[in-house]
Formats: sequence, C-alpha cells, structure tokens
Amino acid sequence: MAVFLGTARCAPSMTRLAPCGRRFRISDPAVSLCRRGSSPFRLLSRASLNAAAEDAGGRGHDGESDSEIIFMGTGTSEGIPRVSCLTNPLKKCPVCLKAVVPGSKNRRLNTSILIRYPGPTRKCNILIDAGKFFYQSALRWFPAYGIRTIDAVIITHSHADAIGGLDDLRDWTNNVQPHIPIYVAKRDFEVMKKTHYYLVDTSGIIPGAAVSELQFNIMQEEPFVVNDLQITPLPVWHGQGYRSLGFRFGKVCYISDVSEIPEETYPLLRDCDILIVDALRPDRSTSTHFGLPRALEEVRKIQPKRTLFTGMMHLMDHEAVNEGLKKLLETEGIDVQLSYDGLRIPITL
Repeated sequence: MAVFLGTARCAPSMTRLAPCGRRFRISDPAVSLCRRGSSPFRLLSRASLNAAAEDAGGRGHDGESDSEIIFMGTGTSEGIPRVSCLTNPLKKCPVCLKAVVPGSKNRRLNTSILIRYPGPTRKCNILIDAGKFFYQSALRWFPAYGIRTIDAVIITHSHADAIGGLDDLRDWTNNVQPHIPIYVAKRDFEVMKKTHYYLVDTSGIIPGAAVSELQFNIMQEEPFVVNDLQITPLPVWHGQGYRSLGFRFGKVCYISDVSEIPEETYPLLRDCDILIVDALRPDRSTSTHFGLPRALEEVRKIQPKRTLFTGMMHLMDHEAVNEGLKKLLETEGIDVQLSYDGLRIPITL
C-alpha cells in the first residue's frame, strides 16, 4: 500500500490517492526568493526576459509580466549535443558542434516548461514534466531567474524524458519544502509504480534515507485546478495507441509530444493566443512526433496568434530554421519560431 505524506486540495475532477485536505503553500520568506524586488537574480534576469521575448516573436516589454512561461528544456530525450556526434571521427554534426558553445540556442535538454503566476504571497511555480535532464535545467535556470519552490508537477506522459527526474525532486523536499504534488494520468501512474516504486510506496525505504516526498494525484481528461490555476488536458496520440497529454491554461496551449491530434481535441484549442507544439525535425514527421511540415499544417488549422515549436532534434539548427520561419510572417501572416532553453515569455492568465 502506498504511503503519502502531507495533504493537498483536490479538484472535483481529480481522483486522490491520499486524503484530501488544505492546499499546500509555502509563505515563509526564508524559503522564497521569488518575491518582487531587486535581488541580484532579478536584476540579471530582466535583460534576459526582454531579449528572449524579442527573439521569440519580435516583441519585448518593459519590466516584468505578472505571469510567464519559462522553457526549461526544448530538446529530445537524449538532448543536444549528442555524444555520438561529438565523437564521430568521420562525420561532423554542425548543430551539435554549435551546441557546445556557451549560450548556444542549439543546446537543448528534455522538453519542459515552468508556469509562473502570482499567488497570494509569492509567485507560484508549476512545472510540466521532470525528465532525465531536469536537474541540469534547474541548475541553470532556477538560480538565474530567482526560482526556489515548485508548487506542483504535471506529467504529460510516462516516458523517461518526462518522468526521469522525479527522483531529483528530493533536493526540494529535503531542503526547500515538505512535499510536491504530482498530477498524472492513471495509465502513467501505473508505469510509475514500476519505474519509481520507491517514490510511490515509501514503506520499504530504509529509515533515514531521504527520497522525494511526492503526493500523487490522478488526472482525468477534464479540467482541474492546481493552486487556483485551471488546467485543461489536451489528449493527443504520441505514436499509435499511446496516449499523451497536452495542457491548456488561459489561452496558452502546450503539446510537447504528439503524432496525431484527435478530432475531439480541436475544440479545446479554439481561441488560442500562444501554441507551443512538437516539431522534431525539419523534413518529415516520425511515428511518434510531428515534423516541421506537419506542425505548420496544424498551426494553419488551429490558427493561434503566436506559435513556438519545441522538442527539436539535432537536425534543427535554431538560427537557420528561424530565418525560414520568419518569412511565413510576411507571406502568410503566421507568427512561428523555434523556442530555446531558458526562453521566457509573458502570458496572461
């Protein structure tokens, strides 16, 4: 029998695996570096925020947005650069060679975003996916952007690039906050029972061993609320017969791993201001991911105001592909660009 520590509020559409209770929040200033002000992290990040907004869509802004998305990672499961490319004596991969240069936008870790928005006492931080490289992403972006706490993690699917970093959440639950709620579909929770059995059922943990303290919440494919933010699941296929979830919050739609969008999901994508969608490679789709041509077809069908592609492999050169995509704004009025690790964009929730 699984043992779960702490309590968290359940939305009516959620199935809880632990007793429901009061919503968990941290309001102690000692464990929050994300209040407004002019901390060194904040001062350093302002220029990055404006530059990132300019790079992504040609729009900067003065000061900070009340809510924002931070792209923790925008790459494939193995990340970019690839070791196999850097060690190949016969063939040089231009994108992987660029990716080793500090600050390169071709350097990509596992696909993930962080949603930040105002809470009663501080910014709330909701993470979508914690893959194999999550801790490396957090090392890079949490200190740089003044982020300390994680209020919840929402899981898109149960592949390693989405859940492989759950064990690393121990740094937060050991040193920052008592526990972290995890929102996951039942089918993916069944996988976690095998891959992360010691986090699901902590009864067998040796006394004194410090593992992540996680609260598992089962998602249905219907809207639910996390820390006062409504999240709408966007069911998609990630290969034949394999269900993955995108998520809508406000007028932002995020679909990181997709090979097909079911007809019943399209109504949930209406009136989308920002679409973040899978685009693995420049030439074609695969059995499990959109390629750039198919992703552009979906953009034309969904008609968001702005699109950012994610989940790019090493065939997608950031600068070269973006140059081509810029022409679509002139020819078709389509605002599309590749995202990159560390990109921050302001949003309205």
